[in-house]
Amino acid sequence: MTGRISFQGELGAYSHAACRAARPDMDVLPCRTFEDAIEACLSGEADLAMLPIENTTYGRVADIHSLLPNSGLKIIDEAFVRVEIALMGLPGAPLSGVTRAMSHTVLLGQVRQFLRDRGIGTVTGADTAGSARVVAETADPTLAALAPRLAAEIYGLEILADGVEDQSNNTTRFLLCSRKADPDRRAERMVTTFTFRVRNIPAALYKALGGFATNGVNMTKLESYMVGGSFVATEFYADIEGHPEDPPVKRALEELGYFTSQIAILGTYPRRRA
Repeated sequence: MTGRISFQGELGAYSHAACRAARPDMDVLPCRTFEDAIEACLSGEADLAMLPIENTTYGRVADIHSLLPNSGLKIIDEAFVRVEIALMGLPGAPLSGVTRAMSHTVLLGQVRQFLRDRGIGTVTGADTAGSARVVAETADPTLAALAPRLAAEIYGLEILADGVEDQSNNTTRFLLCSRKADPDRRAERMVTTFTFRVRNIPAALYKALGGFATNGVNMTKLESYMVGGSFVATEFYADIEGHPEDPPVKRALEELGYFTSQIAILGTYPRRRA
């Protein structure tokens, strides 16, 4: 497939790495915000958008949960990227000479032990790949960046230490979104993602989810979040295994409809391995 894929961040970011892994033949379009990445896809400037949805260490990406349901985009695939962190600096700069490391505040929290053991201070950057760019532009051998290896390749930096993350299983799940989706697409294992709002009646959520249990449909994700600035207006975001036209899934969704005021299917796509 040719075309262009948008993502939030600078070249060399983890979202860029996800684009390269999932669609290596596509050009990339870095965007300043998640809204910009979504809008680029909606407008046709990009054919697809790569959006992070959750991380094994830090949980959900709240912005995406609020933006995606109303975006008009459809989820067509998922991708998993291991968060492997590299310390990178100017070519020829020794690790022993590094006194400060720059990165996004979330990433800095994932390398505390490494930095503590080496007495390296931290500098908060706007994002990971942007920090690598700053190190390259600053040309200070005592300043290094913590970012994906891809960033070192793009900004001409040298990897001083690799795999410095405190947790070796840290992984981010991404959703690949498009303006259109093929509702008849099938794979051995499918995932259906949808949102719903329960009616304001006693035990509504319990009753709404009962159909998935009685029909043997596995729900792999369920999260709630407030909508419209109200403590009583709650929307749920869910992933289930299966296709909406599978008889058990179809029956479960029909039962869900009795106890909800709104259901929106965001996408049906193949299950990938983390």
